[in-house]
Amino acid sequence: MKIIIAGALVAIILALAFAGKAMLRDGRDGQPKSNRMVRALALRVALSIALFVFILVAHQLGWIQPTGIPLQP
Repeated sequence: MKIIIAGALVAIILALAFAGKAMLRDGRDGQPKSNRMVRALALRVALSIALFVFILVAHQLGWIQPTGIPLQP
């Protein structure tokens, strides 16, 4: 489970990096701007929402358990 979540976070960071790269390179030397940055940011948002929903579903199905400070009566 940790590998899936870590992989999703890496994919989100990579999509953000690709958007930054596209922002810096598009429109240079008189070339028209492309939609690469918009697509990369849309992918990042979709991955973030998918990860959030996956964590909620995994918690409901009992695949992951919350951990934290134990409550003392």
